[in-house]
Amino acid sequence: MSRVSRRGVLRGIGVGILALGGVAALVRTSGYELPAHRRGKLRVLDAAQFTILTAIASRVCAADASDAPSIEETDVVGFVDSFAVSMPEKMKRDLLLFLSVIEHVGPLFAKHVDRFTSLGLSSQDAVLSALEANDEGLLRGGFAGLKALLFMGYYRDPRTWPLLQYDGPTISQVGSP
Repeated sequence: MSRVSRRGVLRGIGVGILALGGVAALVRTSGYELPAHRRGKLRVLDAAQFTILTAIASRVCAADASDAPSIEETDVVGFVDSFAVSMPEKMKRDLLLFLSVIEHVGPLFAKHVDRFTSLGLSSQDAVLSALEANDEGLLRGGFAGLKALLFMGYYRDPRTWPLLQYDGPTISQVGSP
């Protein structure tokens, strides 16, 4: 009978951990599907990123008023996708990476183990609140930037202006009778 060395045991454990990690990554990154009306129309986002961003936008831009337009009506995610086309490559890569961070790591900050898109609405709110309150400036800053981008997408629609008691751009009112 041959003896197994410590190095062989450690190598076997390492291979096992990598295999388990690969399976976990495959499971955690599968199951995303684009709605039929979006297929072939997105320029930057893939199915997973679209799904993640839609979930985040639905919480960040959650309407306080019953007559407020939805994120689908204002096409917030479509705006972000179009806006990202003109971003410098590094910034675009950082945005897409941050979506993955929110999806897979963000829930840990609120003591959840499921991915963000699998959580209930109140749990998603807890994750986003934890990111916003995080002492690590990079996470808080990334979330602030993402929120700003989502709000730009939402409030560019004139139907949202009454929510802010905003009458619209004054430039178009100059010279009006």
